[in-house]
Amino acid sequence: MNKTELIDHIAQQADISKSTAGRALDAMIGGVKGTLKKGGSVTLIGFGTFAVGKRTARTGRNPRTGAAIKIKAAKVPKFRPGKALKDALN
Repeated sequence: MNKTELIDHIAQQADISKSTAGRALDAMIGGVKGTLKKGGSVTLIGFGTFAVGKRTARTGRNPRTGAAIKIKAAKVPKFRPGKALKDALN
């Protein structure tokens, strides 16, 4: 499912227009991004938790040349599914 299909699904299920569903989805994504950028986490009970993880700096290899390269430390988004989501899949 891509973003357009998700907007269509939200509009149909919530009985709202596609433009309203699109704005709602964009607002939700923006809220999650903003919270993660500040270092916080977003928990949706029954769905899961979005959080920020830290990846340490490390040495890697260039696959083409085999030369060692330095990979910078980075913050990465993580998602941990909730119990209800796990149960729905099994």
